[in-house]
Amino acid sequence: MRPLFGVPLGVAAATAAGIAYAAGYEARAFRLRRVEVPVLPPGAHPLRVLQISDIHFVSGQRKKQRWLQSLAGLRPDLVVNTGDNLSDPTAVPDVLDALGPLLEFPGAYVFGSNDYYGPRLRNPGRYITARLTGRHGTNGNRPITGAIHNPWTELRDGFDSAGWVNLTNTRGRVKLDHLEVELTGLDDPHIKRDRYTEVAGGPDPAADLSLAVVHAPYLRVLDSFTADRYPLILAGHTHGGQLCVPFYGAIVTNCDLDPERVKGLSTHRAGGHESYLHVSAGCGTNRYTPVRFACFPEATLLTLVPRARP
Repeated sequence: MRPLFGVPLGVAAATAAGIAYAAGYEARAFRLRRVEVPVLPPGAHPLRVLQISDIHFVSGQRKKQRWLQSLAGLRPDLVVNTGDNLSDPTAVPDVLDALGPLLEFPGAYVFGSNDYYGPRLRNPGRYITARLTGRHGTNGNRPITGAIHNPWTELRDGFDSAGWVNLTNTRGRVKLDHLEVELTGLDDPHIKRDRYTEVAGGPDPAADLSLAVVHAPYLRVLDSFTADRYPLILAGHTHGGQLCVPFYGAIVTNCDLDPERVKGLSTHRAGGHESYLHVSAGCGTNRYTPVRFACFPEATLLTLVPRARP
């Protein structure tokens, strides 16, 4: 077959078809993942926790908006939002509208870097080079040069006014089905805004259940939560690898987490202890890379059930 600009036409056609599928279908084919996690006290009734993450909303994304609204039909006991709601500085009203029905339920949230800063057009290859060099994230103690500042305070105020618990380097508490649930959260480690010393010390023994919440699952954070004996850590950020290889999985995670744990339920060990880790693949993409391949956009309904008796 005659080449086009040095590329065989068959290869060019297959590439175009793959991009059309990844952008036109898979990036909008929203799914619900269901996971069961044994972390409740023996004899407790199951709790349904809906985790949403990495919405990366751009104004006009009506299908995503309708899908998010429909999740209220799951009637979760608790909603946990693990950040990166925005990919458009004008989208705060759209996000609050999309999450409006879920704001009627008890909830908690942390922010990710894209809640604070707007996305920039970058070379996607930098994620691969970051994986090879071990360099991830940004120095959060310095201004990000040329960044678009998102109106994150408006998003925060909307969540707070609905009663959702802000877990930005702090602890919160909700009462669910006669259980006292403590939540400990961190600001985004990807831009080094996490301050673990402000929440260190482990779960409150007076709580029936303690959950750890963070946007980006960097190992330093997972190690701290696990060493402090949190039974379950919820995170997002990775997009599940976003562009994955069929029958192989993710190539990159955009942090120092290994690709084998890029999404779904796994375990983490540190300090002689073990925690469950759930990483959401998220339901959106950066507006400049609106594609997914072998990695459907998702939310997760985690059913927390009693742990085995010792």
